Formats: sequence, structure tokens, C-alpha cells
Amino acid sequence: MKRILLLLLVHVVFVGGAVCQEPESGIGPGRVPIFPQRYSDQGDGFSVLFPSKPAITTSKFSREDGKERTKRLFTVTVNNVAYSIEVFENVKPRQELEEFIAEGIASFQYDPASERNLTVDGFPGKEYSRQTATTTTVVQFLAIEDRLFRFTATGPAAAAPVIKDFFSSIKLGVDTEQIYTGRDVDVKARLLKRPGPAYTSDARDNRVEGTVVLKAVMSKTGHVENIKVIVGLPYGLTEQAIKAARQIEFVPAMRYGKPVSMWMQLEYNFSL
Repeated sequence: MKRILLLLLVHVVFVGGAVCQEPESGIGPGRVPIFPQRYSDQGDGFSVLFPSKPAITTSKFSREDGKERTKRLFTVTVNNVAYSIEVFENVKPRQELEEFIAEGIASFQYDPASERNLTVDGFPGKEYSRQTATTTTVVQFLAIEDRLFRFTATGPAAAAPVIKDFFSSIKLGVDTEQIYTGRDVDVKARLLKRPGPAYTSDARDNRVEGTVVLKAVMSKTGHVENIKVIVGLPYGLTEQAIKAARQIEFVPAMRYGKPVSMWMQLEYNFSL
């Protein structure tokens, strides 16, 4: 008989994160984000949930006034959906957001009726989209004090929910969020639902037993982030453990009366 035991242990580690944003309030307890990995670039003042680690390129170019500025490009393509983040250094004299948008949409055939004003973590922006029978494309232009951003995602029409979650996860700002350990919070994260993982047929046929050990952040916004594999197992058991971890529902940890993010170690035991 298959026996699956979930043990929850606190893992002692500190890392930095990014401040919360207003759009992500839609991803709360009970809502499982499509991407478990948050990519954070504090130097450029943003973080976002990505399906995998992005490729990064850096280039320099001159503005019309002769001022040189740096552009960084972050790209990922997964399941026929292409994600990109362009970050432009906004040196003095600062370029206005409206001028930046006008340059950015010059070659983008968007629906004028799709224009939508945004506010992310108190910073202004606009969104434009283009829909066809087979594809969907969304572009968001955002600005902080010394950076201009162009977030883009394009893919099959059926990928619209995935693209929506990508944009909902954007966080802006230079502040950092502390991720605590269990010993540093007043009230630890409380699990409400912790599904067990499935045992794959390949693992059963090969009589694989053992323990998958994961480390994850129980975020103060109520979802599981930054899932990392400490010890894995073959034949799809690691993937099943990650899938189960993503489905955990919980009440965030508390510190000084406020919800905070907390690291937690998760162990999934597989035995025949």
C-alpha cells in the first residue's frame, strides 16, 4: 500500500524579496499561481513570477539628446508563450512615461479601446492588448523614478489566463521584503490544506522509494513561492511533490500583528 507522509520543518535562511503590489491582491489563499518561482532584480527595482530563470542581455544606446542609457532585456519562452521585460535606465533629464509609451507602441498594432491605466505599488503605467482568433498579446508600460519598463507576453489565445497571472505578479520598487524563519515570527504559517502527491506508474514499476525535500516561501500574500528542490527522486516523483506543494493553502505567518513571508521546508515521503 502506498503511504505518503508530509512533514513540515522550518528551514533557517534569510533572503531578500520585493515589496507587494496592488494587482497581486487577486492571488490570495486558495488561488494557486501558475508560476512558483519569483525572479527578483533589486538593481532594476522589480520582481515578477517567471516560469523559469530568464535569459538576460545588457546593451547601451544613445537618446536623441545624446545621453547614453542602459537597457536590460529579460526573456523566457515556455509552452509557446513568450515573456519579455525591457528595463530602460531613465537618466536625467527624465523621459516622461507618455513619451516612452509613444515610442514603444509605434510598431505595435493594438486595439485603442484596450488602453487601460495602471497603478502598481503606487507607480503609474498603461496596458495595451491585441487579440486574434489564435493569439493574444499584452503589453504594460510602467515607470519608477529612474527606470522605465516594458513588460510583454504573447502566446496562443488559450494562454490568456497564464498571461494574466504573469502581469498580476509584477512588483515594483527598491524596498526589500524580509523572508523570515519560523523562530523569527510571532505566529507561524498555518496550513489549511496540504494535498499529498501522486505516485507515478514509472516510479511504482521501478519500485522507487524515498523522500523528496523541498524548500518554499509561504508568502504573506497567501501563495507558495520560490519552490526549490533540496533532495529529489526520479521517475516524476519530484515533479509530483512540487505540484502538491503548489496546491498548499495556508494562513500567512504573523510578526508584530502583520502578515509576513516565511521559509518552510517540505518533505514528501514515497513508499510502496
